[in-house]
Amino acid sequence: MNTTLRLRRLRRTPALRRMVRETALDVEDLIAPLFVCAGQGIIRPIGSMPGQAQRSVDQLDAEIDELCELRIPAVLLFGIPAHKDATGSSGWDPAGPVPQAIRAIKDRAPAMVVIADVCLCEYTDHGHCGVLAPRPDMGDVLNDATLELLVREALAYADAGADIIAPSAMMDGQVAAIRAGLDAAGFHDTILLSYAAKFASAFYGPFREAAESTPSFGDRRAYQMDPANGREAMREVELDVAEGADMLMVKPAGAYLDIIRGVRERYALPLAAYQVSGEFAMIKAAAHNGWIDERRAALESLLAIKRAGADMIISYYAKDAARWLMEDYS
Repeated sequence: MNTTLRLRRLRRTPALRRMVRETALDVEDLIAPLFVCAGQGIIRPIGSMPGQAQRSVDQLDAEIDELCELRIPAVLLFGIPAHKDATGSSGWDPAGPVPQAIRAIKDRAPAMVVIADVCLCEYTDHGHCGVLAPRPDMGDVLNDATLELLVREALAYADAGADIIAPSAMMDGQVAAIRAGLDAAGFHDTILLSYAAKFASAFYGPFREAAESTPSFGDRRAYQMDPANGREAMREVELDVAEGADMLMVKPAGAYLDIIRGVRERYALPLAAYQVSGEFAMIKAAAHNGWIDERRAALESLLAIKRAGADMIISYYAKDAARWLMEDYS
């Protein structure tokens, strides 16, 4: 053994560990998802996601104030409408929960970056992400017919003042269609954050409770990505870059660190990763049972996502992580 080579020397104290730390997690990396519902006076806790809730627009002020105090720079909005139908028409209603929330947040905190998720699953009565084929029992979603509706939804959010439009429906050509629609309407400066590699994951379960978007039949594996396919993920990303995406996303994050790393190595665009509801809920459940240290496990999971190459992390732990990062941890 070469006794002069002792890597432990650099780990001996908290100060030394901080000095040589290769990856830094910062509050500015965090994006907080928010679930905005129709109605008034509503704060409805989400059972499978402790600490998270559906909120009506009139109940957002305290949440936005807290996020600003914690220096969290951005929110990602999901809407739960009062009315659902086969085409998800509430998604582009200017009086719907997301456009109302965008305007309210921009009035309350003009510097807050507002990202609007663009998909139809929360707004359709069947829970799928687009228009169904004539044989709906087969679960087929019509790609090109859905694109037209995604553009309408994106325009409603851009008109309300969203800084970033984030299409998540995994329809082929959605980035190009939305970019063209935004530009034609004069929204040249509105940013497109593409859910470029979104996998058909088992980790979305709690989200579907939160967004009330569980499919009434079938599943989404015909349009979301097969978890087995890494090379295909790079093709999806390549297409979205070519179609005009300004930013990219990998979803989920924890089980797809290799995909995050692969995207980071190939593309220079800003890269987000979504630590999804199931990842959050698993840590919460294990901590509740006393099996793990919640703070250490949550921060370690976020640090791993950052180390893999993500510039931004969407996480339900955003507020807790911001508080923890304000403290001195080793």
